Amino acid sequence: MHIVDWSGDGPAVVLLDQRALPQATEYLHLTTVDGVVDAVRTLAVRGAPNLGVAGAFGAALAAHLHPGDPAAARAEADRVARARPTAVPLALGVRRALTRLADGPAAVLAEARAVAADGARVNAAATTRAADLLQALCPARPVRLLTVCNTGELACGEGGSALGAALRLHERGALAEVLACETRPLLQGARLTVWELARAGVPHRLCVDSAGPAAIATGRVDAVVVGADRIAADGDVANKIGTYMLACAAARSGVPFVVVAPEETIDPTTPTGADIVVEERGADEVLGFGGATTTLPGTPVFNPAFDVTPAALVTAIVTEERAWEQAVTTSGAAAPSRR
Repeated sequence: MHIVDWSGDGPAVVLLDQRALPQATEYLHLTTVDGVVDAVRTLAVRGAPNLGVAGAFGAALAAHLHPGDPAAARAEADRVARARPTAVPLALGVRRALTRLADGPAAVLAEARAVAADGARVNAAATTRAADLLQALCPARPVRLLTVCNTGELACGEGGSALGAALRLHERGALAEVLACETRPLLQGARLTVWELARAGVPHRLCVDSAGPAAIATGRVDAVVVGADRIAADGDVANKIGTYMLACAAARSGVPFVVVAPEETIDPTTPTGADIVVEERGADEVLGFGGATTTLPGTPVFNPAFDVTPAALVTAIVTEERAWEQAVTTSGAAAPSRR
């Protein structure tokens, strides 16, 4: 299943439209940079790693639309890089593809394909390392995991990240079930994570977001596993809104809280979580549900797409290269170590 690809029929980026899932499987053929920017902003393509791939192919499209005019191609590609501010890989994918701009559009496309191929390798290493760690942290029985948002192939490409670790455990016979938070307001957990788990034959249940902490507190969860859109240099983690409350509940109950993400998500130029720009999205995502208005028209809305979990609440950050572990206590004290 190709989530982000290049059309063989001409210069176009091809995306699986995640807004239509799970009711329909539809693909977008985007022939303009405006189309790519809109797809990124409206979450037709989403998930930090896949945003990086989309950014790289968006840069390739810009190069093909402006052959012989590298300044125009670079300016168009920069629009893609700025389409969503929180996730690190989007801009990185654009920049990497543009390193080949002087060699022509075909070279930019080749680099974009390399970005996608590297993602599969990164995911395989990170998910295996994370599955090993989760088994070490929860050795008594098959693990009961809780997750929020969507971190499988739809978000991260082949292999996934946090959800990919759950799939590795399932393959080993070491997974009891995944409890998926629905992830309001756009239901990436209910629509996308459940779809991926069902396709893989993984035992799972769905819960409303506010039930996640209760599941942790009542002993129904052995570990929480999530992805990340940006990780600050001090280990603070920006992820889908609703992550922070799960981290608080996990720390309070002594349950491991594990982040699985590509190494490139760790941003050394962002010192702490307070320096992470958190995207705020439109009010219409909160004012209604399923096409119906659910509150008074004109109600003011607070709709951050992400929240920031302090490093002191994170048991470990697992990438393709390492496990960045923290000794978390219910008081919030932490002693970081890396291996």
